[in-house]
Amino acid sequence: MIDGFPALAPDLCHSGVNFDEADYAELAALESVNFWFRSRNDLIIWAIRRHFPQLSCYLEIGCGTGYVLSGVANAFPQARLTGSEVLSLGLSYAARRVEGAEFLQMDARRIPYVHEFDVIGAFDVLEHIEEDELVLRQMMHALRPGGGVVLSVPQHLWLWSNADKDACHVRRYRVGELRKKVQPVVFKVELDTSFVSLLLPAMAASRISNREKRSNRDSMTELRLPPV
Repeated sequence: MIDGFPALAPDLCHSGVNFDEADYAELAALESVNFWFRSRNDLIIWAIRRHFPQLSCYLEIGCGTGYVLSGVANAFPQARLTGSEVLSLGLSYAARRVEGAEFLQMDARRIPYVHEFDVIGAFDVLEHIEEDELVLRQMMHALRPGGGVVLSVPQHLWLWSNADKDACHVRRYRVGELRKKVQPVVFKVELDTSFVSLLLPAMAASRISNREKRSNRDSMTELRLPPV
């Protein structure tokens, strides 16, 4: 046990170089009022209801402060929910948000379940992991027959900037790249789409200007948006 939670990868539980407890506190306060997190939650819940309406057992990899998990809990109140994080600091926030869920510290490259879950979610997680294809294989082993995954990742290599470095990303994905990576793992792709597309010009302008600046090593910079 570490910080009150089962620790399956204790050597990694405090390995976040650019994300500390203050960041988790700020993130937990920001998510419910930030348009991006709220819109992403709506899309995630829509996708799960559309493709997995009978969800009964759900695992989220990289659950952070539990904001997405709380949305799943509200949409599927009878489901058994498990949240995991490689960094243990965020789990206490997630546990307060979703009191009925199970939480554990875990390395997504070593998921300790076999045929356990209907649905596994990983939202803006794979871009932090070098071995993303290994994680996808681990997800497949942890799914029940007929189950599936719901994923979100940052797209477009040309948007790479200091914001990605500050967030500890190891990649942005090319269009269609994730589809190619999931298919050899025997996933059938039901939906592959982009979102927040209308804001792409504004994001591009921000990222291009950001390339000329020095990294400030602050993972929360892009989330502190002006009200407009």
